[in-house]
Amino acid sequence: MKKFIILSLLILAGFKTYAAPTDIDSLKQKLQLTVDSLKGPVYTEIADVYLKYDTISNRRKRIQYQNEALNYTMLALHKYSYYNDSLGLRVSFDALAKVYTSQRKFSQAKWFVLQSINISRIKKDVPNLITALIKLSTVKMEIKDYKLAMRDLNEALTLSIANKMPPLEAAVQQNFAYLYNRMDNPAKGAVALKRADTILDRIKAQEAAMMLAIDKFARDTISAKTIDSVAKKKVVIAAKKPVKAKKLTSKKTVAAL
Repeated sequence: MKKFIILSLLILAGFKTYAAPTDIDSLKQKLQLTVDSLKGPVYTEIADVYLKYDTISNRRKRIQYQNEALNYTMLALHKYSYYNDSLGLRVSFDALAKVYTSQRKFSQAKWFVLQSINISRIKKDVPNLITALIKLSTVKMEIKDYKLAMRDLNEALTLSIANKMPPLEAAVQQNFAYLYNRMDNPAKGAVALKRADTILDRIKAQEAAMMLAIDKFARDTISAKTIDSVAKKKVVIAAKKPVKAKKLTSKKTVAAL
């Protein structure tokens, strides 16, 4: 039994190992059949497979995946640029920033995050702008540019509060905590982390209340429909019952004396 379990685990591990190459092969075949104007998204799909390099423990293979992610993202970037696809460009900028941050090439990472921010500003895409500002602050923390990292987080916090986006506000507070800890100010870091936890607890409570309200509404609706259905059945049954004709009682004529 033990041998069978071990063998099963090895087979499953084999499937997981070969899942990514199979996906890549099928995507590369898809690329050959795709017209030039639509190749950008396919290059992005291939890059997305390689962008999962964080899940790979082997260092050499992880570096190989990072390089392939850069290669296919650059190919996608050129297509998006040629066909003036700004959203595709932003996806590519974000991917390149991720890889360069992992490779500790912070100048390149910073440049690509800034390009992503510019697109979000032009499109007035607040959620993506906040996310990019958080990424930019992280890069600046790595190069110990704490003052500018603080400025980015302050802008992200202002945007998240003004636009009522609690999940992003919590993410900003978590990054404030990280920044304060990097600045050897654990007291302020703890305050920021507590704020983040408070926001997240509030979100959970609101979600729980909403689920209860939905559940109650569903039960009330079903109950009302059941009552209505029973009432209708009673009406139908009553309508189908034969109505017995009442016997007419003949009035006795009293002879006048």
